[in-house]
Amino acid sequence: MGTNILVVADYIYDIYYWLILINIFGSWFPQFQTSKIGSMVGRLVNPYLSIFRKFIPPLGMIDFSPIVAIFAYSFIGRFALEGLRQLLIMLGAF
Repeated sequence: MGTNILVVADYIYDIYYWLILINIFGSWFPQFQTSKIGSMVGRLVNPYLSIFRKFIPPLGMIDFSPIVAIFAYSFIGRFALEGLRQLLIMLGAF
């Protein structure tokens, strides 16, 4: 049971990671942003990215906040998944 929870959490983590990357690369193409898929990805990812955009202003036409956001997501996400794994071990779900 605990393994299934961890696998699902890892899948959700990976899917959101890829959505962030798709949004970052999609920002290079204006037609992507206006498409149905682009707007759906934007609605899912922009609330997370807006946290970093508040503190890291763009330098000219280059926005470095998504790079910082993806590093933070990688670090915090892996830390959280490891914490979940340890919690499941303590609860005896493994």
